[in-house]
Amino acid sequence: MVTVVLAWLAVLAVCLAAVLFGQTARMGPRRRRRSRRRRIGLFVSLSGPWLAVLGGAAAGALTGAWLSAAAWAGVGVVVTAVAGFLLSPH
Repeated sequence: MVTVVLAWLAVLAVCLAAVLFGQTARMGPRRRRRSRRRRIGLFVSLSGPWLAVLGGAAAGALTGAWLSAAAWAGVGVVVTAVAGFLLSPH
């Protein structure tokens, strides 16, 4: 039980770090019109990590495998942060 709680706390810490990392996508110079790819990248980098955590929590609730759901949620957070950065680099 303690392992599961620590795993989910680690996932939340990684999610917070990914969201703060995604804030760098908003700090670039302001342009009049952003491309569609950059807007999608901004959306993915800001909300993707939270959606990955929610998806992992839903998977853990449905299956009861909370530890593996936390691991996959952590992977999802990292993947969405990297995808958002690649779509909207600075």
